[in-house]
Amino acid sequence: MPAITLPDGSVRDYPGSVTGTTIAASIGPGLARAAVAMELDGTLTDLSHEIDHDAHVRFITRENEESLPLIRHDAAHVMAEAVQALYPGTQVTIGPSIEDGFYYDFYRDQPFSADDLPAIEAKMREIVAGDTPFTREVWSRDQAIAFFAARGESFKVQLIRDLPDSEEITVYRQGKWLDLCRGPHLRSTGDVGNAFKLMKVAGAFWRGDHRNPMLSRIYGTAWRNNKDLEAHLNRLEEAERRDHRKLGRQMDLFHVQEEAVGCVFWHEKGWRLYRTIENYIRRRQQQFGYSEVRTPQLLDRTLWEKSGHWQNYREHMFIAEVEHEDKVLAVKPMNCPCHVQIFKHGLRSYRELPIRMAEFGACHRFEPSGALHGIMRTRAFTQDDAHIFCTEEQIVSETVTFVKMLHLIYSDFGFNDFAVKFSDRPALRAGQDEVWDQAETALKLACTEAGVEYVINPGEGAFYGPKLEFVLRDAIGRDWQCGTFQVDFVLPERLDASYITADSRRARPVMLHRAVVGSFERFIGILIEHCAGRLPMWLAPTQVAVASIVTDANEYGETVVATLKDAGLSVIGDMRNEKIGAKIRDLSLALIPYILVVGRREAHEHSVSIRRLGSDTQTTMSLSDVVKILKTQAEAPDMHSQSLV
Repeated sequence: MPAITLPDGSVRDYPGSVTGTTIAASIGPGLARAAVAMELDGTLTDLSHEIDHDAHVRFITRENEESLPLIRHDAAHVMAEAVQALYPGTQVTIGPSIEDGFYYDFYRDQPFSADDLPAIEAKMREIVAGDTPFTREVWSRDQAIAFFAARGESFKVQLIRDLPDSEEITVYRQGKWLDLCRGPHLRSTGDVGNAFKLMKVAGAFWRGDHRNPMLSRIYGTAWRNNKDLEAHLNRLEEAERRDHRKLGRQMDLFHVQEEAVGCVFWHEKGWRLYRTIENYIRRRQQQFGYSEVRTPQLLDRTLWEKSGHWQNYREHMFIAEVEHEDKVLAVKPMNCPCHVQIFKHGLRSYRELPIRMAEFGACHRFEPSGALHGIMRTRAFTQDDAHIFCTEEQIVSETVTFVKMLHLIYSDFGFNDFAVKFSDRPALRAGQDEVWDQAETALKLACTEAGVEYVINPGEGAFYGPKLEFVLRDAIGRDWQCGTFQVDFVLPERLDASYITADSRRARPVMLHRAVVGSFERFIGILIEHCAGRLPMWLAPTQVAVASIVTDANEYGETVVATLKDAGLSVIGDMRNEKIGAKIRDLSLALIPYILVVGRREAHEHSVSIRRLGSDTQTTMSLSDVVKILKTQAEAPDMHSQSLV
């Protein structure tokens, strides 16, 4: 006789096992119509699930956020049914819901193309209109293998065979079509609704391995209503307009090419932007007591074995074997073990702690070619990496100080708010559970003291310790994880780092790993898209352009250029024999913050006409006043006052 406790604390008793559908109907017809799934003792499950014990139940309606992943997962099933109905012989493989949508990977002799999407989407709408119930079935392993093998679904057979012996084999049926799936699902295909759209087709190797067959991946997006779908499509349109790859070409900042996959060729203007950010971060770090170091790119594998990276990170590392020498070197994917080597070089006293060691560390990590994306996902990148060696008692104060610095830097770049995720111990990790308990407890206490509110990101910590992930939201509502802060008791132990205590004993330091912007390359891409290329004056690689109206003003125009350069501004001149309208158009496309226009009148009065990027109006001012104003606007935020910390 199950007793069902509802969110309001009320309890309902039932004479025997009962489904969520029955419970919802007993509460009222409105809930029976609205409920699409339920949370059973904290776990999302189907409404048809039978409950034979006392339990806590919360119903999920279409208005709840929890319904969205279910809508997307069910849309993937509907898409798979549509594909197999239209293209018999196609094998379905894996089809999860993802952020903003879903995908399914298919195998067929002829890959799908974008031209196939309208027909598939139309068939999906037919299936949704059919409102066919989802039903869950439990099969034996042999039954499932035999069924999918008979249908020629070799990928499904492989999936089933790879499942642990203890795993229950479940399939979900929607009418005559079914698929291997753990669930849960909504009530029927009709619950998917019509707020979906197929977006694109891409290639993907089976299980991400280039040695496996190539599959066709069809991406789609699905939302709770058409208003949300339309808003998403508008965001995508805006994101395409802001694409850093397109704007990078337009602004002549960088490029990538096949001869250096995943590596960036920085052009003069792009490198100027890069160095501006690097120098700003350097100054901020110095204000907060960091010492800058530099460590090697190539290190013997033995160091990575001691640190644990070889065992836990080997597949992401580039390896160099030395000819005629019995050595295997690794190109460093991160700087942590190197900083421990500097800490160990000499005897350290407790009086020296905390030691804050920073490096603009060049790192290399293997990323599959399909995952690379402009300068946001690369194989070669530089981090604003730092490590703090401290005592356990200093963790809280160092966390508070770091959060203060991070908040200051983010606000200087125009990000005034951020969210925080607490990533706890992963399944694959180094160190004993007691050590992880110690690290996680210390970091949670530090968050409390620093006033940091966080959500748990289960199992996503580094292999050596828990971490905080700082997530920025850009101008069009996208989230970007940038900064990290990790508490590490493991690496100092593995690499035998120690200091001398007040009573002359040797003790292990705690190692705090931290980054604010993370990868410089990625952060610059985020900035470009956040600003739509209209970078603030202090970051703009070209801050001012001077354009002449007539050739008679060219000489004066060159004088203005020279004066601005002497004031420390990044400036170009456009004295071409072109109409001023064409010049302004070209310079505006280059996204230069200020265009100064000079003609005979300006030359005579020793003035300039100022046009701000995005404005159609001009203001005329004396050259000396303009220089003062622009020089002030071009100052980095930390230079406005030398004592902002």
